[in-house]
Amino acid sequence: MAARAKRAKVCVSKEGTVAEYGMLAKDDIEDGEVLFTIPRSALLHQGTTKVSTLLEKEQSTLQSSSGWVPLLLALLYEYTSSQSHWKAYLSLWTDFKTLDHPMFWSKEERGSLLKGTGVPEAVDRDLANIQREYTDVVLPFMTRHPDLWNPGTHTLDLYTQLVAFVMAYSFQEPQDEDDDDEDEDEEKLPNPPMMVPMADMLNHVSNHNANLEFTQDSLKMVCVRPIHKGQEVFNTYGQMANWQLLHMYGFTEPCSSNGNDTADIPVAKVYEAAARGAQSDLDRQLVEEQWGVLCQMTEEEAAFVFGKQGCLTDTELYTALKVLCMSKEELSEFKDNEGWEEDDEDDEKISLALSNEGLSELKASWKRLIYEAAHLTLRSYGDGEDEEKVMDVDRALMEDKAALAGLSCRQWKALQVRYGQKSILHGLMELTKS
Repeated sequence: MAARAKRAKVCVSKEGTVAEYGMLAKDDIEDGEVLFTIPRSALLHQGTTKVSTLLEKEQSTLQSSSGWVPLLLALLYEYTSSQSHWKAYLSLWTDFKTLDHPMFWSKEERGSLLKGTGVPEAVDRDLANIQREYTDVVLPFMTRHPDLWNPGTHTLDLYTQLVAFVMAYSFQEPQDEDDDDEDEDEEKLPNPPMMVPMADMLNHVSNHNANLEFTQDSLKMVCVRPIHKGQEVFNTYGQMANWQLLHMYGFTEPCSSNGNDTADIPVAKVYEAAARGAQSDLDRQLVEEQWGVLCQMTEEEAAFVFGKQGCLTDTELYTALKVLCMSKEELSEFKDNEGWEEDDEDDEKISLALSNEGLSELKASWKRLIYEAAHLTLRSYGDGEDEEKVMDVDRALMEDKAALAGLSCRQWKALQVRYGQKSILHGLMELTKS
């Protein structure tokens, strides 16, 4: 079942890596070299587990919003089976205590350390969904098959731990773009997650040096840039902001080195900024009409995403700014026409206009909205303090090496999330201030 490593150029190690486990180069490795190969028979998923036939037979009863129930039932069975084909692999996680996702923090700890970041709200949704999925889908299924599962052993706590295990260590095979699609309008469902022994030993950084490739018979970890002897081999989990890394995987990168870090500005904050700028009852009435139109085009819970180089949801932000800065006549015409005619601004121009290079050149009314929305969002990280105080608290901590060294692991990770987001918002205010 073990993965095959080429010429033993890599090894799994507990020393010299950024986490409990990692992979090190035992020799210099060139771009394009295959580090190791994993046969598909070694993968653990609902199609390879001992209970695969039953899971396939009853798949219609295992539907859920996550789509993970078949894999999780397979893991519940294999993790507690003394005869499991994957016993050696699963024994690496004796009690899942190394998993430190925010879902395992207390609600108070999440609220105090991650306020404003969006993580506490995401975790609350996760925990509610996990409990509902376990109660409504998993428990009835296990009750029908007491010879294979036991609610006394396969508890909600273990199920939650396995959800975090899948979040942190599973892989999803990309859709095959060459597949003949009879109905091009029908959206393809993503492939279900699967556990990939050996590949999940690699840690992540945005500036990675290896990548997992999928072939018909096996999976291969391939070097994508030269790795020197003694260096750690890093995979990539995708373009992940620190809040996503913490939420899904339980770790963060230093915010200064994560080029994929982002900060969200809720659509509601842009509306609040527009409402605050209204000077008269007529102005306020116009803002309400503009907001009503915008809500028909976007969800109220949506957010505009900003990265280190500008807005990543530029088309959506462009639409919101255009609507919220319309005159009464323009809004009336917009309603009469049920939208605007073909816009003369192409995607490339919009992207440039809402990049860091273009923000300072926007119309004054647009810049004011972005500035005020960023200001309001930044204040949400504190307890009513102005944005400079909110920013200064974490800035001072980041610059104090002694204080940093005294932080707990959770405090350090939360700081990277908070300060990374705050820095992006503060930079946005600098670019759009009058």
